[in-house]
Amino acid sequence: MKRPAMTHGKSALMRKAAHLLVGWFLLAAIATSSRYRALGETNITTPNPWQTTRTNTAFFPIAVWLQDPINASAYRDAGINIFAGLWQGPTDTQLSDLHKAGMLVVCAQNQIALNHPARSNILAWMHSDEPDNAMSPGARLGIGKPIPVESVAADYRRMIANDSTRPVLLNLGQGVAWDNWYGRGTRNRHPEDYPRYLEACDIASFDIYPASHTSPEVGGNLWYVPQGVERLRRWVRDEKPVWNCIETTRGNNPSRKPTPHEVRAEVWMSLIHGSRGIIYYVHQFKPTFIEAALLGDAEMLAAVTKLNQQITSLATVLNSPTITNAVTVQTANAATPIATMVKQAGGFTYIFAVAMRPLDTKAEFALKQFAGSETVEVLGENRTATVKDRKFTDSFGPWGVHLYRVKSGSAQ
Repeated sequence: MKRPAMTHGKSALMRKAAHLLVGWFLLAAIATSSRYRALGETNITTPNPWQTTRTNTAFFPIAVWLQDPINASAYRDAGINIFAGLWQGPTDTQLSDLHKAGMLVVCAQNQIALNHPARSNILAWMHSDEPDNAMSPGARLGIGKPIPVESVAADYRRMIANDSTRPVLLNLGQGVAWDNWYGRGTRNRHPEDYPRYLEACDIASFDIYPASHTSPEVGGNLWYVPQGVERLRRWVRDEKPVWNCIETTRGNNPSRKPTPHEVRAEVWMSLIHGSRGIIYYVHQFKPTFIEAALLGDAEMLAAVTKLNQQITSLATVLNSPTITNAVTVQTANAATPIATMVKQAGGFTYIFAVAMRPLDTKAEFALKQFAGSETVEVLGENRTATVKDRKFTDSFGPWGVHLYRVKSGSAQ
C-alpha cells in the first residue's frame, strides 16, 4: 500500500483536507488534566482496554506508526503492543485484523470505529497528525497556516462527546523540540501555541528524528529527543502522560540512517526524561518507498526487539514513581553530561543513565540513600560495579547507556 511523500519529516497522512475556523476560543471547560484523572473512574459502557492498561503496572506502551495490519504478528514478535494510526482508516477490515492479532489500536475516530464489534482493542483516539505544522506549501518562507488551535479543540470536544471513556492522543511536530523549525509557516517561532494545543488532548506526543535529520543544526544531535519530552511535560504540567516518536530508518535521508546504538540512546533518553510511551517510526521514503522498512532491516529489527523486551521486563519499574535527589553524577569530561532517572521496585533501586553527547567520559555516581559498600548490577552487560563510600564509577562511550540495579536493603 503506497503512502504519499512526507512533507515535514513525518508524514501528515492523517490530516483532514480542510478545517473550518471556529469562532470561539479554548474554554476552561476542556481542562483535560481533570478529565484524564477521571477516565479511569468512568462508568464504561463500551468495552475498552484503557482502564486495564492504565492500572496494569506490567504494561508499557510500545507502538508502531501507521502500519498495515497484515504485519501485526511480525510487530508483536518485535515487542510492539500498539498500532498507532491506520492508513485511510480505521476500516472494518483493519480493526478486525488487529483484534484477531491481539494488537491494541490508537486511531482516528469514525463511525466504523465507534460501532465496530471489535472495538474493545481500541485503546485511544487520535487527532490528525501534526496540526501545528503548516497545511500548505511555503512554510519555509513563513507562508501557510497550521490547523488553528480552536479547530483542534473542537475536534477534541467532538471525540469525547462521542466516547468519553477513551483518552485522545495528540501528536505534534518537531517544533516542540526545535526552535528554528520553519515548517509551521505563519506560526514559525511561536512556541506559545503549544500549551494551547495541549489543552485539547489526554496524551501528548511529538516527533523529531535527529540521527537522520537533514538540517546541520539538528542532524546527529540526539538530545533534541529528550528536549522535546521535557518541554511537553512542562507544558502539560506533568498532568498528562507524554509519549514520543523514535526513528528507526533513514526516512527522507538517502545518505544517513540511525544506528541501533543511536536508537537505543534516543529511547532511553526519552524514558529517563519522563516519556511514558514510545512510538516507532518505521517508514522509508528515500531513495525508495518502503512502508515497513524496519521489518526489512535485520540488524535494526533485532536491536529494537531486544530493546523492547528490556523495556517490557522493566515496565513495573518504569511505571513506578521517580525518586528525586537520590543520585548525583560528576563526569570527567564536562562536555558530556550524564542524565539519570532513579526508581525503586521489588526491593531494588534502579539507576538508569545515558550520556547526552557523542563523547567518551568516566562518570562518578554518588548514592545519597545508601551506606557502606554495595554491589551494583549492570543490567544486560553481565558485570557489576562496587560502591565504596556511597560512590561508584563507570565508563560511558558516545551516547552510552547503562542501567544499574542495587539492593535497597541498606537504604537509609
